[in-house]
Parts: sequence; C-alpha cells; structure tokens
Amino acid sequence: MLIFAARRLLGAALTLLGVLLFTHIIFFQLSADPAVIICGQTCTPERIESIREVLGLDRGFWVQFGTFVSGLFVGSTYGEGATAVHCAAPCLGYSFQSNQDVTTMIVERLPVTLTLGIGAGILWLSYGVLSGLISAYRKGTWVDHSFNAVALAGIALPNYFVALILQYVLVVKLQVLPFPTTVAFRDDPGLWFDSYLMPWVVLALMYAAMYTRITRANVLDTLSENYMRTARAKGLAPRTVLLRHALRPSLTPVLTLYGMDLAALLGGALITETVFGLNGVGKLARDAITDNDQPVIMGVTLLAAFIVIVANIVVDMLYAALDPRIRTRAS
Repeated sequence: MLIFAARRLLGAALTLLGVLLFTHIIFFQLSADPAVIICGQTCTPERIESIREVLGLDRGFWVQFGTFVSGLFVGSTYGEGATAVHCAAPCLGYSFQSNQDVTTMIVERLPVTLTLGIGAGILWLSYGVLSGLISAYRKGTWVDHSFNAVALAGIALPNYFVALILQYVLVVKLQVLPFPTTVAFRDDPGLWFDSYLMPWVVLALMYAAMYTRITRANVLDTLSENYMRTARAKGLAPRTVLLRHALRPSLTPVLTLYGMDLAALLGGALITETVFGLNGVGKLARDAITDNDQPVIMGVTLLAAFIVIVANIVVDMLYAALDPRIRTRAS
C-alpha cells in the first residue's frame, strides 16, 4: 500500500508540474501581451513597459517559469526599491487591477466555496447512492419510477433555473428561508445552515441525479453475478446480500466519478455563487474573467487543477481499499 501511495504522489507531483508549465505557456506566452491586458485600454507606453519589467516579462521564458515556481515555495517580489511589492509563499501572482496578491484573494474567498462544495458533495453522494440502491432493490415499482423521474428532472433542469425557482418559492412567497448571505458558522450556526441550504441543493441536484442512475445500474449488474446467487443460496437475508455483497463492488465506479466531478465543482460553484450573491472563488473567477484579470484567472485555474489532483489521489486510495486487486496490480 505504501508503494502504491508513493507512486500516486510522485505521479501527482509530475502532473502538477506539467499543469504549471502548460498554464504558464497559455497565459504568458500564447496570449496577447499580459502587460497591455493588465494595464487596460487607456494606458501609456511607459506604464506598459513598467508593468512588463515588474512582472519580469522582459526575461527569457524559462527564467520567468523558474521565478514563478520558486515563488510558490519562497514567495516573490515584484519591482524594485520603494515601489516593490512582496508576495508571500505560496505566491500565485499579483493582481495589479485590485493591488492584491492572488493567493490572499483566493484564501479570503475559499471558505465560502469549500462550505458550498463540501456540503453539496455530501448531499449529492448520500442521496445518489441511497436512492440508487433503493431504486435497484425496488426495481419496477412506483418507488423506482419516482426516483427515476426525480433523476431525469435533475439532469434536465439547469441549476440557475432551479435556483431562481427556489428563491421565488422559499424566500419570496413562503419566506421559510432567508436570502443566502455569507455568514460564518461560529457567528450564527442556524443562519449559516439556512443560508447555505438552497445553494447546496441547487449545486447537488444535477450530480445527485446522475449518481442515482449510475448506482442503480451498478447494483443491478452486481445482483446478476453468479456469486450473488451463491450468497442467496447460503440463506442470507436479502438486505444482507444487498448491503454487504452488492453495494461495495458497485461503489468503486461511483468513487471514481466522484473524484472527476470535483473538477466540475468549481464551474458549478461559479454559477451558483453568482446567482445567490455568495462571495466565493467561483464569483472571483467570474469577476476576473469579466475584467480580464489574467493573474487571478491563472491562480484559480491552478487551484482547480490542484483540487482535482488531490481528489484523484484520495479516490485512488479509496479505490485500492475497496478493491485489493487494484493495489496488487499497481505493486
């Protein structure tokens, strides 16, 4: 297991280095002059040249890339003399439009996105697995048809449409929930839960629908295996056969999909945070795209890549724990 974990960590480190290189090429080599974009349309040539020197864009590519990578570990200093700006490690760049380092901007908004993502992730995984299991167990009944109808609606309806409907019904008409606001858990746990309940449901709805369909299909496939007939022939109770022998092998594809879906989570959070006015990383990315703030866009892109890589490592570990054949082949 240690060899398996070490290989995964080494692969993750190389993948992250590749993402850093690819992202740096996209944002600083293939795009238009970053200094012109950062400065804006009414900028003077002297100001553009000053920004180019501060960012180190007048140096060679590998020097720029090495400076950026070293900034992740020891920090970076932009400019010289009294106007120099220091960016503490891990430095993801500096936004000259907001006069803040990108790391600070992301860290300030990360709790909102983490709260939204973790809550939605728990909700969609719990509901998707449970409803898929029940739907497979009660195949062909009204319970199965009901879960399938909810899953179909969840896939078909865009999340911004569901968000507007829920706000109108639950906030405006029924007034059972407040309009979502950014509130810390320690300040008011009740208001915190009420504020995030609608965003959690909206973000989780589409994923939960897909997980219901996938879990149902996997459980039905597993129930048709020969060893399941052996388990029933031994006289085991149907619930024991379902939970102990059918659910566990059915969860491995679900876990793999769960890791991949974390990649799309930031995109879903972007829409959800914008609709509900939550000041998270998704809304930060939307504002940066609108203002063409390239250092912030690049920082959010690297954050998303880092989350995906870490999530895939965790999923690989869980996958190996659920199926010993995986770590045996890897070893």
